[in-house]
Order: sequence, then structure tokens, then C-alpha cells
Amino acid sequence: MKKKMWKNPERQRKMRRGGISLVLTAVFLAAVIGINVLAGLLPEKVRKLDVSDNDLYSITDTSKKILKDLDKEVKLTILANKKNTDERIKTFVENYKDLSGKLSVEWVDPKLHPEMLEEYDAAEDTIIVSCADTGKTVQILFTDIIQQSYTYTGQMTESAFDAEGQFTSAVASVVSDTTKKIYRTTGHGEATVSTTVSEMLEKSNFAMEELNLMMNARIPDDCDMIFIDSPGTDITADEKTILEEYLNSGGNVMIMMGDGEKALPNLEEILSTYGLNMAEGYIADMSRCYQGNYYYLIPNLSATGEMAKGLQSETALIVNTRGMTAGTPKRDTITLTPFLETSENAYAVTEEEQKQGTYVLGAVATEPIEQKQDGSEEERKEARLTVFSSNHMIDSTVTDTFSSLDNLTLFVNAVTSGFDDVENVSVEAKNLGVTFNAISHTGMIGMLVIFGIPIVVILVGFVVWIKRRKS
Repeated sequence: MKKKMWKNPERQRKMRRGGISLVLTAVFLAAVIGINVLAGLLPEKVRKLDVSDNDLYSITDTSKKILKDLDKEVKLTILANKKNTDERIKTFVENYKDLSGKLSVEWVDPKLHPEMLEEYDAAEDTIIVSCADTGKTVQILFTDIIQQSYTYTGQMTESAFDAEGQFTSAVASVVSDTTKKIYRTTGHGEATVSTTVSEMLEKSNFAMEELNLMMNARIPDDCDMIFIDSPGTDITADEKTILEEYLNSGGNVMIMMGDGEKALPNLEEILSTYGLNMAEGYIADMSRCYQGNYYYLIPNLSATGEMAKGLQSETALIVNTRGMTAGTPKRDTITLTPFLETSENAYAVTEEEQKQGTYVLGAVATEPIEQKQDGSEEERKEARLTVFSSNHMIDSTVTDTFSSLDNLTLFVNAVTSGFDDVENVSVEAKNLGVTFNAISHTGMIGMLVIFGIPIVVILVGFVVWIKRRKS
């Protein structure tokens, strides 16, 4: 006779609970793996959150608008070994590419395809931005993106990350059919334009050349703007006539006055024609100044339209400047619009007196000009004179020290707003003075999904298993 086997109900319940826990754990792990796979299919900008210092991978509205409005195909050919390329560059390229369907990226290893270096006449670690429709190309070196400088101890260190500025400038350049020409006057001790300002103008598709009006009796036909930057001596009567004729024919002139108190009667007469009169002495502002330094002015900024585009802090700083007063232009066809002014508690300070009032530190004057053409048709132009009371507005000692100000953006806006077919596409480089968070390179979401969640699941499962075993 066979022996009857008795079933243990408690043991069966434990086995059922253990089986259910095992199944749930397996389902959860499968879900985690599925999420991980899906996360890998997400765009780079979603998988890798920008937790870097100074938002290295964040892209400004200026670039987003340009990429959104792209109507031509643009290709980025990267002549570099992708595996060995700096992760910051790779991450930014992916984020940037995702903003437009008109952008394409191709990585070419120059070690495997050396003929490509010869084809583009380029060095290794170079990005070629090209547009087949216009036939234009722009080269961006990796060293233009991750910029380096020497410290006071003589060591080389990373100083700036300029990926967005370089990319957006290059894209805007290759799809554009024109480049504007600025002629910077010389011969009167004018200031030298800083590298930062030159690069920002280049990013907005401007080329700059020097012009000495004492040696050239006429302004070149390809001139789109005359730039007079902080002259130390006055222009001659003949130069004054050349500039007046240029303006009267619909020309575009920008003047940044110097910080000397020496009178410049010929130059100031041009300003007076358009309603601006130079005040004597330096301007001090009791109300709008930097930390109690009355000669470090934070003027009221009233820029509108294209002049106000891209202004972030809406704050500018001008130091040791002369001032202007707004008068009546010599012709009623001239419209004068100040966009930088002191408070009413400002003073023009000389050794003899302190004259209180509101002083203009930046203004633009425009005048419609009608010219007869060969076919007796009238062409309507606009003369434009933009004046800043001091070139300290764009001095590197100011803009580098107070990088959060809108000095440079306002200056470039003042240049570009005089053209219908040009906009300020200049994006400043981002500071690398502080160390960015390395998590951004591996991807915080990826690290969490790949390692964090599975570890938590395993620990929870282990704890449950121990409890069930003891019970």
C-alpha cells in the first residue's frame, strides 16, 4: 500500500508569493530594458541634459530663429576622428543638428580619407560648413570652438567655448548672397578695434577694411558703412565735405567719440547738422552709476525694434565719457532718436563748472534721400548717422570685466539695424573659466536608466527575498 503524501499549505503559499515576486521583478526589469532602448533612440538634446557651467549646450533664440528660417540645405563636414573628438563638440553638434531638417552632418576621418583635406584645402580637426545652392563654404577649426589663452603664470588654459557663435555665423554666411563692407577711418589717431568686436562683426557677415580719407578723395563704391572710432585729432575740411556728401547721398556713418576733451570742430559740425551737440567735460550721474562711481554710467536704454534685438540684461556700462545734448537738426527731414541717456541728475563736469541735465550717450539720426536714376526714376534711400559718446562702450577692459552687460550686443545691433538684409547673428562665446560638470558627457538620464534603476530593483528584490525566507 502506497504512502499518502501530505501537502504543506504554508509552503505552497510561500512558493506562490515567491513566484509572483519573481515574475514582477522580471517584468520590471524588462520594462527598464525597454525604457533604456527607447532612451537611446531619443535625440541627443533630450538624452543629455545641459548641466554644464554657463549652459555650454544651450542654444539661443537667435540661432533657433536662423535655423528655423533656413530655406537652403547646409552641410557640416567634420574632418576629424569622431572617437577622439572632444565630447563637448560632439554633443553640441548633435544638439545643433536637431534644430533644423535643412542641416546635415558627415564625419570624415582624415586618416582614412586624406584626399578630403586636399579637396577642402583644410587641416585635420576642421568643420566645413557648406551650402550647395550658393557654392559658399566656411571653415571652423576646433581651436575656434574651444579657445585657449595664457594665464598670468604663462600656462595655457581653456578660456571660452564658441560652438554656437561659430556655427550660426557660418550657417548665416554660407546661405547669404552678400557680405557688407565697413571702412574704418585712419589718420587721426583712431582706436584699434578689439578682436572681440571684429569677430562679432564677422559673425554677422561684415568685412572691415581701413580707409584714409586724406589719401583717398572718395569713398569706395562697395562701402556700406563708414566707421570713425575715437579720433584723437579733428578731420580736415576736405574730409568733412566727403563725409557730408556721402551722407547726403544716403550713406551710413557710425561715430564713436573719444575720451579726450580736445575740441573737434569739423567732426562736431557734422553731428550738429543732425541735432547732436557735444557737451564740455566728462559726465557724472548721481542716480545711474556703478556702485557709487559717478563716472561709471549705467544709462537709460530705450532701444526699440532691431536695435533692441537680443538684449538680455538691458543694461549697458559706459565709463569716463563725454556727453551730448539733443538739439534741433538743421533740416526738418532729419529724425533724431536717442537710445542711451543719463538720468536728469547727471552733470557735465569741467574744472570751471558742473552743469546739470540729461545727456545723450547714444543716438541715431536718419533722413530719407531721393535720388534721380538714369531712367529718370527716383530711388529712395536713407541716410543714417549713429553716434556713441565714447568708444569705451566697446572697450575690452569694460566688456571683458562686465561680460553680462549688453554693450557688445547693442553695438552690433546699431551696425546691423541700418540694413534691411542683415541681422545681428553674433553670439558671444561662453566662458570656460569654471569647470563644467562631467555628468553632462555621459548623459544624466542614461546613467540613471542604465545603472541607477536596475540597482534599486535588485536591492528591493534582495530585501523582499530575505524577508520571505525568514518568514
